[in-house]
Amino acid sequence: MIAISQGRLQDRRPISIIDIGSNSIRLVIYEGIARSPTVLFNEKMLAGLGRGIVSTGRLDPEAVQRSVEEFRRFRALAEQAGSESLHVIATAAAREAENGPDFIRRAEDILGVDIKVLSGREEAYYSALGVISGFHDPDGIAGDLGGGSLELVDVEGDVIGDGITLPLGGLRLQDVTKGSPQAAVEVIRKQLARADLLEDGENRTFYAVGGTWRNLARLHMISTGYPLNVMHHYEMDLESTAPFLRQVARGELDKMKGINLISKNRRSLLPYGAAALQEIAAVMKPSRIVVSALGVREGYLYSLLTEEERKADPLVSAAEELATLRARSVTHAHELAAWTGETLRALGVKETADEARLRHTACLVADIGWRAHPEYRGVQSLNIIAHASFIGVDHPGRAFIALANLFRHEGVFQDGFAPELATLAGTHYLERARLLGAMMRVVYLLSASMPGVLPQLKWVKQPNGNLALVLPKALAHLAGERPEGRVAQLAKVSGKALEMLVADQ
Repeated sequence: MIAISQGRLQDRRPISIIDIGSNSIRLVIYEGIARSPTVLFNEKMLAGLGRGIVSTGRLDPEAVQRSVEEFRRFRALAEQAGSESLHVIATAAAREAENGPDFIRRAEDILGVDIKVLSGREEAYYSALGVISGFHDPDGIAGDLGGGSLELVDVEGDVIGDGITLPLGGLRLQDVTKGSPQAAVEVIRKQLARADLLEDGENRTFYAVGGTWRNLARLHMISTGYPLNVMHHYEMDLESTAPFLRQVARGELDKMKGINLISKNRRSLLPYGAAALQEIAAVMKPSRIVVSALGVREGYLYSLLTEEERKADPLVSAAEELATLRARSVTHAHELAAWTGETLRALGVKETADEARLRHTACLVADIGWRAHPEYRGVQSLNIIAHASFIGVDHPGRAFIALANLFRHEGVFQDGFAPELATLAGTHYLERARLLGAMMRVVYLLSASMPGVLPQLKWVKQPNGNLALVLPKALAHLAGERPEGRVAQLAKVSGKALEMLVADQ
């Protein structure tokens, strides 16, 4: 029997999904079915099954042969990873091509499972579920641009509204226009005229899903010198992004900064993705464009969750898992979240529901760097958090969580470590991170990051007007010069008169 590493969650069993798209085929092996899924293995091939389908009505024969050969490898990899189940879904090219059914039968024989060929409606549905899975309280239009089609669907919270599938995939546009991005504009406009739901998206968010748009966003990140190389929840402001989209839509890519980091296969589809995004923005008039790293696959995985599991906060869930794997005590992490909430109330500091969940998350991951050398715990924690595969959080919120833990280790007035993240967080989140870091530094010296102490600490208003952190008499030996110094630091950061006392009884 093979022992599972302690770096893995012991209650999870791997699950594999193969997504057969018009341009790419991808195998993703997840650690298990979870609200915030973790990828064990990820492999793709850019098969191009849908290339030429408009003119021939058939899947590309060379791509079919390459794909069939790769399926044997994908099945072997899923088995090697110990997957308890294999799910296979197929989208536009497979459902539309004349030889699609024959290709699916061959694939089923090799993979040993039935393949779910999604209708356009089903593809839009799972794309919407992917956005619901990946964002906290989403509100807008989700657009999933594949090789063969574009799915548009209205999403508000966990409610899926109107949707439509349009023949506007990158490969299809390339085929229809004989390789002319300029000619694609009229095709896109004509098709988008059918998408009445876009009119309901004004001043809401457009969620861009799919490999072409992710690569477009990556190029935009590089061209603007964006400080955080995390694709999920990357935001593109319409006004400032417009010149970039125009340049890409014209096909002027050769001299663009970072273009060499985009694969040649994806590179050829970028102008069509840019043109589609331009035209959608013109019709919809969204408040912003936000990139989603989650799409049909993750939406399908989300559909396998129970109703109760779907209600969980994906960000908090991921943080709890990280604490389970890396912290000295998960119980202490939860105590820290509760205690910092009580402390903010004692200090008279109000927080929104979203700020509370970010603080909760920061507390859960406050001890993940303890195995590092003491001089590098802060920087290591910051890097892990800033680049973690978290979902359900925007980039300023991610920066807040990372900075709070930097301050917790390095000191609340250390500003030289991550100036780019500080800028990304903004003044409000930066000061909140400093305040939270100061609170964490107080109780670390009283608890050694172990459970049992924090629930016994109380804030009490004193006759002299000061707010006192009161330790019960049983914990009197934990008081001392250094914890008192940390309370003084918290007083300076919070602007409140604070002190530490031991209870009389």
